Order: sequence, then structure tokens, then C-alpha cells
Amino acid sequence: AVLAAAGWIALSRLARPPRLPVATRAVLITGCDSGFGKETAKKLDAMGFTVLATVLELDGPGALELRACCSPRLRLLQMDLTKSADISRALEFTKAHTTSTGLWGLVNNAGHNNVVADVELSPVATFRSCMEVNFFGALELTKGLLPLLRRSRGRIVTVGSPAGDMPYPCLAAYGTSKAAMALLMDTFSCELLPWGVKVSVIQPGCFKTESVRNVGQWEQRKQLLLASLPRELLQAYGEDYIEHLHGQFLHSLRLALPDLSPVVDAITDALLAARPCRRYYPGRGLGLMYFIHYYLPEGLRRRFLQTFFISHLLPRALRPGRPGSAPAQDATPDRDPDPNPGPPPMAAQ
Repeated sequence: AVLAAAGWIALSRLARPPRLPVATRAVLITGCDSGFGKETAKKLDAMGFTVLATVLELDGPGALELRACCSPRLRLLQMDLTKSADISRALEFTKAHTTSTGLWGLVNNAGHNNVVADVELSPVATFRSCMEVNFFGALELTKGLLPLLRRSRGRIVTVGSPAGDMPYPCLAAYGTSKAAMALLMDTFSCELLPWGVKVSVIQPGCFKTESVRNVGQWEQRKQLLLASLPRELLQAYGEDYIEHLHGQFLHSLRLALPDLSPVVDAITDALLAARPCRRYYPGRGLGLMYFIHYYLPEGLRRRFLQTFFISHLLPRALRPGRPGSAPAQDATPDRDPDPNPGPPPMAAQ
């Protein structure tokens, strides 16, 4: 059945109508300092788009690279999605630079995650910071650009994450913000349909972006987490528990794909396809991952994610011989009735 579905996807892609011409289309892309945003800006500029690229630092390495390799059509703008003044300035900037062409597309690419830990170990501030960038900032920018996008009957493309669809271990702060954003985009998709605006969400697998490569950054965040934990909580879980999570996370990043082009191609298709998909799933193994998530019992789903991503160490307080320890409860997969209904990627596409 999985092979048949995969074959159907391949045939549907072959039969997809030709893309729209680039002509004089203008696109705003957020988060172009590195990764998907930077590579998408470079490709769309090479295709002839007028690219408005936002960065956190106008003199940063990513901005300098874009200035060096792109055409004069590309315009850089400093913007921090946590600052309403920056977003307001970006709205005015976009209106001023699209008076003759109109705004065809918005690519919500900027994202943020600064903690890898269980929910109990994650400061509430990390949830707020993820929501500020990944949800509220993108919401404010998207709403501000809707008059231009309605006028052009254009496109909204948002980079999400499978962590927003399934409970990845230790990524709750990031995943919940991405889940909120995906639901918001589905709502926009319905509400903007009469206006001719098409909305797509890209759910990429693990790719080797600059944030993935920056091991020192993750080490620093781990140390900040350890320093911020209340003494009682640190004793209950143990410092070795957090060190284990950190090591498992870094090990999983070794599987990240170095070639970012599948994500860039998905964004490009969402901007130019006559009938873009509502969801794109670029990356290795995502079809199997979603199949397991939607069709297998909860216990097997959990064990798959732990094997694929992070396998937890038993907290210190629960280990044999510790005062007050008790055996960990684990669901038996073949007794778990939870089917977690929902469409797999094949049906969504």
C-alpha cells in the first residue's frame, strides 16, 4: 500500500501543470541569514524574481554573501520578528519596493529554537520565545501583507516542521509553536480561498543548516539550562540525564542531509505551481515516519521517535536503589488502542 501511494505521488507530480512564469514577481523571504532562507533567496534571484530578504544582521556573513552573489534586484532589510517596530518597517519597505510589480509571495522561513529538553526541564520563557518568532511574529507580518497578497492573488509559503505534527522528544517548545503556525496556515488557506491566495506549508526533514552545524551553540544552551534549573529538579532528573539528552540530540544531527535543495525546490514549487500542494515533505524517511505516526499504536509511535531521535535515560530519582524510586510505566504496543486518526502526507498531497 505504501509503495502504491508513493507511485501515485510520483505520477501526480509528473502530471502537474506547468509552472507560472516568473515575469516581474516579487517575493519577501524572512530569515535569510543562513539555511533555507539564504539558499531560497539565491535561487529565486537567479530565476529573475525581485527578492526582498530579511536578515537579523545587515553586516552578518549571510547578508554579505547575498550582496556578493545576487543581482541588484535583491534588497536586504534588517528585521527581528520579536519587535513590532521592525515588522512595521518591513511592511512599509515591502510596499515601497513593490509599487510597480506588486507582491506575489511571502515565505515565512525565519524560525527559532533554543532548548532541547523535557517540558518540565524547559523554562517557560523558552516556550514564549519560540512562539514570539515562530508564531506571533510571523502572524503579524502575514496579516500586514495580506492586502498586497490579496491584490496579486499570490502565495503564502511557510516553513514548518514535523515536530509540529508529532511529539518529538525534547522539542516541545519548538514543536508547539510550529503546530500553532501550521493550524494558522490551514485557517488562512480556507479564508483566503475566495481571494485566490494559495497557502502552502513545507515540513522538511533534518537538513544540515548552519544552526545544526553549530555544536558550540547547543553546548552553550545546555550549560545555560543546567545553570537555570532549580536544585530539586536537577536532583530528580540528574545532570547525567541532561548530558545524555544532549549527546543523543547531537548524534541525531549527524544524519542531517547536507543538500538543502529539496527544501528550496519545494518552496519554489509552492510559489510557482499552478496548483501548489498544501503540504510539502522534503527529506529522507518522512513518508515512513508519518505512516507510523498515523497508523500504528501510540506505544510503537513513541518508541520509533525515541529510536530515531532521542532515547531517554531513566531519571535519577527513578533508578533502582534510589529512595522513593518506582518502576517506569510503559505502554505495551500491542495493547494500545489509540489509532490517532489523521491524513498521512500522501493523502494531504
